[in-house]
Amino acid sequence: MGWAQDPMSLKDAVHLALNRNKSVEASDAARKAAGSRIAEARSGYLPKVNYSESWTRSDNPVFVFSSLLTQHEFGEQNFQIGSLNRPDFLNNFQSQITADQSLYDAGQTRQAVRSAELMKDMTGEEGRRTQMEVIAGVIRSYYDTLLGIEQLNAASQAMRSAQADLDRAQSVRAAGMSTDVDVLSIRVHLAGVREQQIRRAADLDVARAALNDALGLPLDTTHALSTSLTPLQFPAGLLTDYEKNALSERPEARQGKLAISLARNQETAAHSSLLPQVGVHGAFEADRQDFYSRGGANWLVSIGLRWNLFNGFSDKARIEESKYVLRRSEADQEHADSAIRLQVRRAYADLRAADQRIEVSKASVAEAEESLRITQNRYDTGLNNVTDLLRTETAVLEARTRQLAAVHDQRIAAAMLELAAGTLRADSEVLN
Repeated sequence: MGWAQDPMSLKDAVHLALNRNKSVEASDAARKAAGSRIAEARSGYLPKVNYSESWTRSDNPVFVFSSLLTQHEFGEQNFQIGSLNRPDFLNNFQSQITADQSLYDAGQTRQAVRSAELMKDMTGEEGRRTQMEVIAGVIRSYYDTLLGIEQLNAASQAMRSAQADLDRAQSVRAAGMSTDVDVLSIRVHLAGVREQQIRRAADLDVARAALNDALGLPLDTTHALSTSLTPLQFPAGLLTDYEKNALSERPEARQGKLAISLARNQETAAHSSLLPQVGVHGAFEADRQDFYSRGGANWLVSIGLRWNLFNGFSDKARIEESKYVLRRSEADQEHADSAIRLQVRRAYADLRAADQRIEVSKASVAEAEESLRITQNRYDTGLNNVTDLLRTETAVLEARTRQLAAVHDQRIAAAMLELAAGTLRADSEVLN
């Protein structure tokens, strides 16, 4: 089993997860790959240089004639009719270096670079989204673990209280003020509380494993959590401010805008395929009859123009496709904006509800504990029966559980609101 000896705060957990979580590592690799695609696209501005080596052996008259010329081995004897018509086999080892440089490509390279840059920006936003989701996952797992610890403590406290009730009931029965029924009822209640304690312990084990999974650690690593499960003193701002931030800061919103820019860029690139392209080609060639000997060498330079006059309507179809892709991107952006605002409103409502539940639960716990104290005193004097005692014991446990759940939900809701607004970071106020 792994052990973490030092206390770990929520901020410590978040920083640890950002360094070790595999989802963050994968998104970082995707961002670097997108950066490499920019360099790949920029290669269109640079010349393409290739080297080739070939060997050919033939008695084809045209091949022999031309090879002798390129090898600088053609002589008067090669003009004889016999050797022209029926030459001997000839070897030709050819070494060639070629270079091609685009002079004008109708902006296709520029558009390819722009598309690669937009894709990198989109990948960066996806990485930022992954980081925020990892932070949110750590917050949820951290407070789930704290809730499990506190609920187990509450169940253990209820267990001790139930054991004290059993001792009290046995004393009352010994004094002749109650019967065995009261003792048996409390024992049944004690067994029920013990069952809850076992369930809470099992839930805590799962919560700890989930926290380690979010942190990128072995599932059996044990931590000393130093951040307490207390209400967050963090006044919520205006809903309109959160919505405004979400539409400008959320990775999904930024990705939508980038997708529109990418679609427009691709539409421009589709139109550029209708324009002419100009390039220069250069070559150096060496030909010889065996690999190591010196032979003839020659070079050439040419400038060519290529203009796509008709391509089976594929260019027209590509232009039409790019227009529809742009429309889809714009529609997706509008839908995403609406979904983002809805998520912000849901998170905002959850936070307000959790704040109100905390206030209600505080009073509920105080009233339940006072009621239990009075009921225990009255039971000792025979003024209350065992049913009243067990009912108030159960009410105290439920009130404490509801209070813990309300604080837990408030902490999670505050983080979800930051996540929905696109402002959840490793130094966010909700981590304090």
